[in-house]
Amino acid sequence: MTLADFLVPLPLVAVLRGITPPEVAGVADALSGAGFRILEVTLNSPQPFDSIRDLAARSGDACLVGAGTVIDPADVARVREAGGRLVVMPHADPAVIREAKRQGLVCIPGVATPTEAFAALAAGADALKMFPAEALPPAALKAWRAVLPKSTLVFAVGGMRPDNLSPYWEAGADGFGTGSNLYKPGASADAVRHAARAYARGVAALPER
Repeated sequence: MTLADFLVPLPLVAVLRGITPPEVAGVADALSGAGFRILEVTLNSPQPFDSIRDLAARSGDACLVGAGTVIDPADVARVREAGGRLVVMPHADPAVIREAKRQGLVCIPGVATPTEAFAALAAGADALKMFPAEALPPAALKAWRAVLPKSTLVFAVGGMRPDNLSPYWEAGADGFGTGSNLYKPGASADAVRHAARAYARGVAALPER
C-alpha cells in the first residue's frame, strides 16, 4: 500500500506525543475506530520504541505506524526494528531522509519554505509536512502548489483543529497532522475518542475536490 492509501477514510496523522506503552491499546482503538490510519509516536515520549512496537502489533497492516520527531539518523533503524514503517520529522535533514529510505520506510520531513521542500524531495521524501502550519497561512501553501510537482503530498501540521482545516484543504493540503488537540499525555481513551470523532466530522465537512 502507498502512503496515499492510508489517507482513506481520513487524511489525518495522529501525533501521539507523550504516550506511554500502557496507554497504547485504548488510544489505538479509539483512533482507529474513528477512521485514523496513520499513527506516530514521537521519540521524545517515554519508552517510544516500546509504544511503537505495541502500536504496530495492535494495528497490523490496517494502519501506518511509526515515529515522529526523528532527528537522529541512528534512530531510524530502531524505528524499523520496533515494527514502525513511518518516519516523521520536524525538519528536513537529508541524512535522516536518506536513512529512512535506505531502511525502506515512509518519510515525511518538516519544511517551512520552498527551498526546504525541494531539498527534501531531492533527498527522497515521500511527502512534506508543512510545519508549523499555524505560522504559515493557506496562501503560502497555495503558492507552493504552483511550483511543487503535482504528485507531491503535503500535510499541514501545527495548530490544526476540526474547525480550521478547510482553508488549508482548499489551498491544496492533502492531509493534516494533529497532536495536542487530539491527544494530551494521560488523556483517557474516551477523551481521545471524542476528539477523534470531532476531527472525523471536520473532515466530512470539507468541500469536494
